[in-house]
Amino acid sequence: MAELPIAELPPARCSGRFTISTLLGTEEGGRGQYVPTESSSCDSAQPTQLSGSTLCTRTFGYNTMDVVPAYEHYANSKGVGDTRKGRPSLADLHSILKPDPGHLCTPVSDPQQSNGLTEAGPEEASVEPGTDPVPEPVRFGWVKGVMIRCMLNIWGVILYLRLPWITAQAGIALTWLIILMSVTVTTITGLSISAISTNGKVKSGGTYFLISRSLGPELGGSIGLIFAFANAVAVAMHTVGFAETVRDLLQEHNSLIVDPTNDIRIIGVVTVTVLLGISLAGMEWEAKAQILFFLVILVSFINYLVGTVIPATAEKQSKGFFSYRADIFAQNFVPNWRGPEGSFFSLFSIFFPSATGILAGANISGDLKDPAVAIPKGTLMAIFWTTLSYLVLSATIGACVVRDASGSLNDSVVLGSLGCEGLACTFGWNFTGCTQRQSCRYGLSNYYQSMSMVSGFGPLITAGIFGATLSSALACLVSAPKVFQCLCRDQLYPLIGFFGKGYGRNSEPIRGYMLTYVIAVGFILIAELNAIAPIISNFFLCSYALINFSCFHASITNSPGWRPSFQYYSKWAALFGAAISVVIMFLLTWWAALIAFGIVIFLLGYVLYKKPDVNWGSSMQASSYNMALNYSVGLSEVDEHIKNYRPQCLVLTGPPSFRPALVDFVGTFTKNLSLMLCGNVLIAPQKQKMPDSRLIADGHTKWLMKRKIKAFYTDVVAENLRSGVQMLIQAAGLGKMRPNILVLGYKRNWRTASPQSLEDYVGILHDAFDFKYGVCLMRMKEGLNVSRVLQAHINPMLKAEERNCTRGRAAPSTVDPTTLAYEQQASTIFQSKQGKKTIDIYWLFDDGGLTLLIPYLMGRKKRWGKCKIRVFVGGQINRMDEERKVIVSLLSKFRLGFHDVHILPDINQKPRPEHIKRFDDLIAPFRLNDGFKDEAIVNEMRQGCPWKISDEEVDKNRVKSLRQVRLNEILLDYSRDAALIAITPPVGRKGCPSSLYMAWLETLSQDLRPPVILIRGNQENVLTFYCQ
Repeated sequence: MAELPIAELPPARCSGRFTISTLLGTEEGGRGQYVPTESSSCDSAQPTQLSGSTLCTRTFGYNTMDVVPAYEHYANSKGVGDTRKGRPSLADLHSILKPDPGHLCTPVSDPQQSNGLTEAGPEEASVEPGTDPVPEPVRFGWVKGVMIRCMLNIWGVILYLRLPWITAQAGIALTWLIILMSVTVTTITGLSISAISTNGKVKSGGTYFLISRSLGPELGGSIGLIFAFANAVAVAMHTVGFAETVRDLLQEHNSLIVDPTNDIRIIGVVTVTVLLGISLAGMEWEAKAQILFFLVILVSFINYLVGTVIPATAEKQSKGFFSYRADIFAQNFVPNWRGPEGSFFSLFSIFFPSATGILAGANISGDLKDPAVAIPKGTLMAIFWTTLSYLVLSATIGACVVRDASGSLNDSVVLGSLGCEGLACTFGWNFTGCTQRQSCRYGLSNYYQSMSMVSGFGPLITAGIFGATLSSALACLVSAPKVFQCLCRDQLYPLIGFFGKGYGRNSEPIRGYMLTYVIAVGFILIAELNAIAPIISNFFLCSYALINFSCFHASITNSPGWRPSFQYYSKWAALFGAAISVVIMFLLTWWAALIAFGIVIFLLGYVLYKKPDVNWGSSMQASSYNMALNYSVGLSEVDEHIKNYRPQCLVLTGPPSFRPALVDFVGTFTKNLSLMLCGNVLIAPQKQKMPDSRLIADGHTKWLMKRKIKAFYTDVVAENLRSGVQMLIQAAGLGKMRPNILVLGYKRNWRTASPQSLEDYVGILHDAFDFKYGVCLMRMKEGLNVSRVLQAHINPMLKAEERNCTRGRAAPSTVDPTTLAYEQQASTIFQSKQGKKTIDIYWLFDDGGLTLLIPYLMGRKKRWGKCKIRVFVGGQINRMDEERKVIVSLLSKFRLGFHDVHILPDINQKPRPEHIKRFDDLIAPFRLNDGFKDEAIVNEMRQGCPWKISDEEVDKNRVKSLRQVRLNEILLDYSRDAALIAITPPVGRKGCPSSLYMAWLETLSQDLRPPVILIRGNQENVLTFYCQ
């Protein structure tokens, strides 16, 4: 245990928020009593003589240290209890005020900044005088920053080249179903994004930021890495799509540069280089380029709609276009499956990637004016308008173009001609021949360029394809570095921090742009992306699944911190969206889904192993609390049973780092098995100012975690050790998770310690038995307390009188717990392998089996697994075999695996005279030497020194005393080389002098090299041989 040092008073501080800054703590020992005057006992009811006034003065009419709510008090708050700038601490408000006019200062307060209405965060600090103002970064609204960007990323070549073909295969009705099913997934994901992005201030990092801050670094980090990589490869995919279209145009005019494959590489590298230049020019130029692409696509779409109402020419009719016809609409309304891809789910897997791209706006969250408004509004509007465009395109082209057409002007016939089959016959065209031979080149089912054929001006459709591919490539080229930059700054993975540096007013990730460019060029040079494309699609779907799961998980944990301002979401819809995203992954490409899951699990495992030092208040933390709470409450409803008994230990370690051997011993048999609670009693006067217990507890907990000890730490402040331990014994634990064993170190200095500390130590043992605790005392030859060694190691400049404190008094806790957590850990015998030694159990008294159970649990651990366990029991020499069989039979019923049983027939022999003399010398300083006077006289002599031993007590307990002397001789004979000795100690009755009881324990365990564990149960069974 530790005494709290008397803290020096801090110097007076002036703060711009406080009217009075000189504070004193409450009464402290040796400082005299402070009597508050009328004007200083509390905040002044009248305005004080200050040259100025504060906002609080203007608000409440008197000077007070309390401040009104303000934005800056909550900005950047992370941990519970963070002290924010401008707000007084609880100690400032709670401590006694001492008036000191020399230290009074005039606060300077800006009313506009202090009324809680300011929107400026701490990162937007004012510029120092004499320096150039930092230029404002470029910020986008919801239209330019999110909606247009998402619409461009959703629209792609599938809109122009595959949707007409899907309409021919599935029919208008099922095509609409495919579109609506895809949009359902993206809409649910959009609602989840909206909820997450409005649950607090969103910074740069997009999808990675949203997932990591919601689900934690484990899942967030893995998704962030693969999402950034997927975007980088998607740049290559969209660029190759553009290059293939240009290559096809060159082939039509016989103008190839080299050959078809190398032309794709050349055009692709040149294109991605130009896109990189646009990106490096800044977000403003990139946004202008996106608007240009958006206008091109709109013009191409309008061009198509105009083309549908223009009367068809003979050339267009030969290719199957007849303007709007009800019978064409009716025929194309139903499906007509053809080829190996002619199934509903095959077409769904082809179309679904065209509905993705809804994360493009969220990925540049750091460049938005107000992400909480822009992301929900822009994303959902983008989904609505793109869905409408898909539905309109499918319905219009399905009402204008037949499925099969030859493209030959010679196939025109007179209406009603014989031998003509098909809908085109009613329009004067005979496509029967090519239909039967399945050689038609045109029509919805055969001609991918149907939109270009229908449109008013074909090249505008080609321009739309160019705009769709280039805008998607540009969006991915911007998204990948932005997401990767945030991931690099969080330092979850090694060797990537180099790419986290930002440049310019928008903190542009130039290094990330170059890395994305290199990856994109590498995949463009492959010129064959059909193998990698399914994996990339699955990476995006992984992101959708986790975004939806994040929303569901945050909702289901009922965390008070989950307060999204966007209310139009459902946790069950989010769960459905997560599940359906996983299903779609396997529908698209099952092997790619397995690869994606494998990569996510690998990256997840790495982060779990490294345990990064980050705390983002994730829903996983909230879930852990909920599970622990529910299980703890549920455990309280279950009756206890001997089969489920677990040794739950309250360990009186003081600061755990001061007694590492005691911590390691208990941690050995409680790890992954039962509760371990390290208790510390801070001894201090009742009115002394208390230290920050949260910081102390955090430091000791970090030390335990670094030592890989699964334990809790708790401390109490008390005026003496015994009262503090009584608090711990009664209050420690929760429900059924309460200690049932008190573990403490043996008091080596009991002979030289103050008599009161001796009384308190033995009294603690009595208190433990009174509260039905088992007791476990640990004695090591070299001692347990290493506090002086630690203090000298961490602070070698300590004064000699601080290092050599009086024996019997606990060393002051002058070592910072946080510093200890990062110092080299002291090694103990319980951290090393014991080899083929023995664990000797002296089961001398039946205490319920605890003396057997703890060594058994230690023997199950790897470091102690090779040790042979021997059990020693007392017996008579003429019945050794019978008594051994009885104990072996009992142990076999307990299924402990203890077979080496020894009977001690010489346990009742008289000890050697020199050992008896040593015991007598041990208790001599504590004897009353009353000469067997009557009880009244003895009690009078003992007043003020209850630890003294009367002659009658010595004589009455002579046999018990000699038993301890004899047992020590046996221990020295049999267990001198054991790895561990566990023995049942005697129980000291109430009224037995504390010095006599300590003499018994001293005699029993002295001169032994191995650690000695004195274990005494509470006389209730902890072992059973029944199965119910």
